[in-house]
Amino acid sequence: MTKEFKEFSTGAVLVVADEEVLYTYKNSKEIGLYTFIWVREEDAVLEIDGISVTITKNNIVVLTPNQYFRYIDGSNLIVYQFNREFYCIKDHDKEVSCMGVLFYGNSAIPVIRLPEKEQNKLDLFHQILLEELDTVDTIQAEMLRMLMARFIITTTRLVKQQDDFNVVESQVDLIREFNALVEFHFREEHSVAFYAEKMFKSPKTLSNNFAKFEKSPLQIIHDRIILEAKRLLIYTEKTAKEIAYEIGFEDASHLSRMFKKHTSFSPSEFKKQLKLEPAGKY
Repeated sequence: MTKEFKEFSTGAVLVVADEEVLYTYKNSKEIGLYTFIWVREEDAVLEIDGISVTITKNNIVVLTPNQYFRYIDGSNLIVYQFNREFYCIKDHDKEVSCMGVLFYGNSAIPVIRLPEKEQNKLDLFHQILLEELDTVDTIQAEMLRMLMARFIITTTRLVKQQDDFNVVESQVDLIREFNALVEFHFREEHSVAFYAEKMFKSPKTLSNNFAKFEKSPLQIIHDRIILEAKRLLIYTEKTAKEIAYEIGFEDASHLSRMFKKHTSFSPSEFKKQLKLEPAGKY
């Protein structure tokens, strides 16, 4: 079952489907859309950025467009996908926007646990969404956007209530803003000073604000650089030198040293290991 809404004037796309829509991801590739995968009745096995993960039933996993994804196993799934043109028309920085908690929080792969009460609520939401997809009129687009906003508000509230989401509101906003800035600029900007200036803080103040978190601002920047380097090494045939230039290093040896510090391998050694190890190890 796949239902799709398209808006010619804006290029907006919304897809509501079951696991069949994921069959095109039998080989890992960029997922390309903001994606929610709701695992309902039995566990699902997915590969996200080269790592195989098992999502247990009554959980929702959230993916951003640039993440690499492979569908391995799972049935009776519900999948919601949309592009920036559908939901992110205004790039406002609110926690339920496309720069919000679900997409640029402190977790690389947010997983939302659904209590029974919320399962029933979202079951009803899903039925309303399906009915609206069949109602073609001049206000359909606005209604679909309102429904998706409601879903994102509900799931954002749930993820903030989870035990592992234990920072105060101001800290959440700080992490989210910083992660979003890193996502948009990490290919060109690798220094904490750049991001601190964007956030109207000194580098020292920004680092002090991160003191209670697991990672410093510099570690977050480096982690994003290494993740991108891994993606390009795993999923493209680009050389280590080409990858270094693509993510902002004039001297490839600088990336090589950073990569080895994080992974114990140089980029070329990592590439060789990919041919020896089973998929999903990294």
